[in-house]
Amino acid sequence: MATPYLLLLPAAAVYALFTAYPVFRQFEISFFNWHIFPGASNPYVGFSNYTQLFHDPIVRTAALNSFLFIVVTVPLQMVVGMFAAAVLADRLPGGALWRAAVYIPVVTSWVVVSWVFASLFASQGGVANVVLGLFTGHHESIPWTAQTWTANGVIWLLSIWKGIGWSFIIFLAALDGVPRDQMEAARVDGASERRVWSHVVIPSMRAAITFVLVLLVIGGAQVFTQIYEVSGGGPYNSTQTFMTYARWLAFSSGLFEFGYASALGSLLALVLFGFSWLEIHVLRQQEL
Repeated sequence: MATPYLLLLPAAAVYALFTAYPVFRQFEISFFNWHIFPGASNPYVGFSNYTQLFHDPIVRTAALNSFLFIVVTVPLQMVVGMFAAAVLADRLPGGALWRAAVYIPVVTSWVVVSWVFASLFASQGGVANVVLGLFTGHHESIPWTAQTWTANGVIWLLSIWKGIGWSFIIFLAALDGVPRDQMEAARVDGASERRVWSHVVIPSMRAAITFVLVLLVIGGAQVFTQIYEVSGGGPYNSTQTFMTYARWLAFSSGLFEFGYASALGSLLALVLFGFSWLEIHVLRQQEL
């Protein structure tokens, strides 16, 4: 009887040590003016770190950027992933190759692909400017990653391209579970392909859609690597998100504001928990 629990013990210990404990420790540190230097005092400041968040203009910018990132990238990843799954669900010639091509970006390193996109959109010698120059007829040197909206656009494009394969593989597996007899019965009754999808396929895949949506929203709110590597949060903090700003506060500001950074991380964790619960609750109510 104890064997399953003994087998789970190593994974549970790793989770408790490297995930659960840091989260609770983060909440604790957020109530202090925390310093990492040996012998330094860590005075208790209560909720002052949290109240400061609501008066920080960079936090408002980070919230807007995180919201826009989710709104832009999550629906496109899901729609394109669903379309690719629908096209490649059948055994087409070369289907395995196309499936691999769609999924390969998922297993590539975020750092590597971020560097690649930064090079493609470099102001000098970047492929984007070269291609644009072919259409305009003169040399272009647009600083894509050094301007707020173009930098965000590069980050969104990179994230969509790399994330499509993840939703694709989930939807592809879910499509295998859709009752084929119901689909064929609907087609025999004269239902259009759009009605087959809206009345048979999508309802059968609701659990997978909920799963993908929740995880993409959580991942989108925690976006970090591509922003850090492509724009560094600049120019002038205009592309900061919650995670990049928290990292800057803790390690790059020169003030080592670990308490304030922990408050920002804790606020994000609470918002994500509440939003995920609400999202799952609403989607489950629609199933009833």
